[in-house]
Amino acid sequence: MNPLFEKSVYVARRKELARKMGSGLLLFLGNNDAPMNYPANTYNFRQDSNFIYYFGLTAPSLAAVIDIDENRTILFGDDFTIDDIIWVGDQPSISTLAAQVGITESMPMSKLKGYLRQNASRTIHFTKAYRHDLQITLANLLQKSVNVINNYASIELHKAIIAMRSIKEAREIAEMEKAADMAWKLHTTVMRNCKPGATEHQLVGIADGIANGEGNGFSFPIILTQHGEIFHNTDHNVELQKGKLLLVDSGVEGLMNYCSDMTRTFPVSGKFTQKQKDIYEIVLKANMEGIKKVKPGTPYRDVHFAAAEIVMRGLKDLGLMKGDVQEGVRLGAHALFFPHGLGHQLGLDVHDMEGLGEDYVGYNEEFKRSNIFGTRNLRMARTLEPGMVMTVEPGIYFIPKLIELWRKQKHLADFINYDKLESYLDFGGIRIEDDVVVTAKSHRVLGQAVPKTVAELEAIVGKKH
Repeated sequence: MNPLFEKSVYVARRKELARKMGSGLLLFLGNNDAPMNYPANTYNFRQDSNFIYYFGLTAPSLAAVIDIDENRTILFGDDFTIDDIIWVGDQPSISTLAAQVGITESMPMSKLKGYLRQNASRTIHFTKAYRHDLQITLANLLQKSVNVINNYASIELHKAIIAMRSIKEAREIAEMEKAADMAWKLHTTVMRNCKPGATEHQLVGIADGIANGEGNGFSFPIILTQHGEIFHNTDHNVELQKGKLLLVDSGVEGLMNYCSDMTRTFPVSGKFTQKQKDIYEIVLKANMEGIKKVKPGTPYRDVHFAAAEIVMRGLKDLGLMKGDVQEGVRLGAHALFFPHGLGHQLGLDVHDMEGLGEDYVGYNEEFKRSNIFGTRNLRMARTLEPGMVMTVEPGIYFIPKLIELWRKQKHLADFINYDKLESYLDFGGIRIEDDVVVTAKSHRVLGQAVPKTVAELEAIVGKKH
């Protein structure tokens, strides 16, 4: 059985959601097992995060309806048959599962379609399905074409869920603290085992053992690479080489499904070159100053721009950029080196609530997404509130194809010294990321402090004790 909060937590969350929505039916579909290469061989199961938030249950093939007008909540699912039990052991009945999270009514899954048909004249709210099997299920349940079913998703429900899940309860932050401490162990262990001649695969295996041994595994596929300029590089078939930088972006999903997400970049040999150190110190300053600016009432877009200015100013000091820093950032010149946003919300999802729509999670009527390269990749722009948990993850990357393209176009040439970039084309990339909770007046970094100064990293990399 998966661990649960007290049943009153889920009852209160559902009650608050019903209050926000006012009326109608709220339909939630849990995830199903997904075959990997034949029907009986499935991927590791992960429940939908909205289902976890309101219903707590992490078993596959469940659904639930909150009938606001009749003050009724029903859990739908099928009890295990003897054929199931001989393979996986005896399991709690659906009614037992329902009772664990404060639901008094349950029905077999076969009853769901009829229940919805009986209430077809009423407004049925559901969230956009991000899995194809659930798109098909929704289309069948609601008698819509599968090609357009997501067009009928309830934006009102999306916004209500985002409003609730964006502000973490104290119990949620406590779980995220545990996940952050697991990530500390993962990152420091990888650092100690990093040395030239080992392979990226070996380090991934070490990290995987900690993630699965301490929690529910990685919170997302680990990024462990000597090509840090490739943001989501999950190819690990490379031997570690002296002189290279290793970027490790990884987090752990805790036993209650809450996530951590941290990044460190360090020299494979355990010693930075001066060139590496110069770039690293710029990113570290952007990271630390960005964290300092996290507090209630501050738009996260402003924190992003402050970090971008630090990046541009530092690169200007090295002779790689030029011109007015604020104007260069406004026009997006920094994005040649820092083309992603400063961070995102974190919670039950590593990119929290992204399935509900990034423009609803990170933007609102006050903040609209930019169309400028780099800035448009900012996932979170809106004003910070107590209880939000954010990642702060600036970076500097030298992406040969992007540099070649901009140079050919003479793009923003008033701000970039293209000739000086030739010697950096094989540099790679550096990112530093921490998880930060917005407190009543300021902020707090979650988890034990993972080494990130030059001195701290040089003291731990390759040293097994």
